[in-house]
Amino acid sequence: MVRWEPGARGRLGQAAFELFTERGFEQVTVAEIAERAGLTERTFFRYFADKREVLFAGAEGFQDLFVSSVAGAPDSAAPIDAVAGALYAAAAMFAAHEDGVRRRSAIIAAHPDLRERELVKLSTVAAAVADALRRRGVTDPAASLTAEAGLAVFRIAFASWIADPDGPDLAQLITESLDELRAVAAGK
Repeated sequence: MVRWEPGARGRLGQAAFELFTERGFEQVTVAEIAERAGLTERTFFRYFADKREVLFAGAEGFQDLFVSSVAGAPDSAAPIDAVAGALYAAAAMFAAHEDGVRRRSAIIAAHPDLRERELVKLSTVAAAVADALRRRGVTDPAASLTAEAGLAVFRIAFASWIADPDGPDLAQLITESLDELRAVAAGK
């Protein structure tokens, strides 16, 4: 095995996803992931703390996308509209990587510990979005409520999208969920 090779992180991720899909998350070891990627376990641990982190490696980018979208919204945008912009940015990112997103989702859905970890990561995103809203001048509890509502819209739309691969795209499902949220808030 080579000591260093470009693309090691990507190869490790691809190998892990292949093995998780073939045999299930619990049945795969770090040694097997490294071997499939043609690398060493030591190389694996340079990039990931453990095999779970392969599935959650993009969490920081996902959070950064949300926060930068909220921060970049026009000053005149209502808080929920700033968050909606972030939801659509996430939908575009997921559409560009649909196969991988669907595979990741299936792996996580099959394991309670991974589902819990996913919820923790989404909670962290909601807190970061609330902070971004506060920096825009939105006070609490409105900042926290808007961030949590936005992430709830995302989770519901995402679950519908995953459940029906031939159905509407994620952006459309986000629009529908936002419309439902606005109707409920308006008492309709």
